[in-house]
Amino acid sequence: MAWFRRKDKGIITPTEEKKETPDGLWHKCKECNKVMHTKEHKENGYTCPECNYHDRIGSEQYFELLFDDNKYTELDTEMQSADPLKFKDNKAYPDRVKAMQNKTGLKDALRSGYGKINGVDFVIACMDFGFIGGSMGSVVGEKISRAIDYARENKMPFLMISKSGGARMMEAGLSLMQMAKTSAKLALLAEAKIPYISLLTDPTTGGVTASYAMLGDFNIAEPGALIGFAGPRVIRETIGKDLPKGFQKSEFVLDHGFLDFIVDRKELKNRLSDLVTMIYKK
Repeated sequence: MAWFRRKDKGIITPTEEKKETPDGLWHKCKECNKVMHTKEHKENGYTCPECNYHDRIGSEQYFELLFDDNKYTELDTEMQSADPLKFKDNKAYPDRVKAMQNKTGLKDALRSGYGKINGVDFVIACMDFGFIGGSMGSVVGEKISRAIDYARENKMPFLMISKSGGARMMEAGLSLMQMAKTSAKLALLAEAKIPYISLLTDPTTGGVTASYAMLGDFNIAEPGALIGFAGPRVIRETIGKDLPKGFQKSEFVLDHGFLDFIVDRKELKNRLSDLVTMIYKK
């Protein structure tokens, strides 16, 4: 239907149809404000072709970028959080989880699966920041542990992609227990001499940093990722001093010896397969 019509003495003159711009057609870089087509942004690994800013992406995008032809088998697809502590703040915990599930289409803050990366078998566990800040609860810890078990049983390298605000407060001590559980599982993987690569993305903080995120045979990160235990604001307010420029960014963390290397997302797939091919034989 035309958006404007002139009606005068029986004369009807429709104008040209108004063409609406479809939602999501353009993407604006959060760092340099460059506007690009969403297709260009996706083809560039969800990074900015102008300043190389790495946007936060979820497990669906990482799996698509890494697994050959986006073919993989997902593990533990139906696992979801219970409410052991009957926790409630301004919303009951089960209601919060349900709302997040409806919003994101995810069961919890982590997905895991196995497939091939450039023909090399891999198990990947990837966190989703969009689900309660990627917080680590019992489901996250259990799914990581089971993914590690699958990698160990099938002698596949294990890749952990971390993106988290830390432990999930709604599960209190049960959440903190996942730090020990996942660390113990990784020790078994090390005993089996199966490679574990930990990819730290923006942000990786709290109990995740204090456990499995920093236990890789190779600890690597994307450019510009925030990596630390407490955030810069909390540290600044605690010590009462200004922090160095770039504090807790992946480049700063690399310079201070906590990372092995930084990898651009566009090169990640090839770097992973090359690395594992060099160091691991079943």
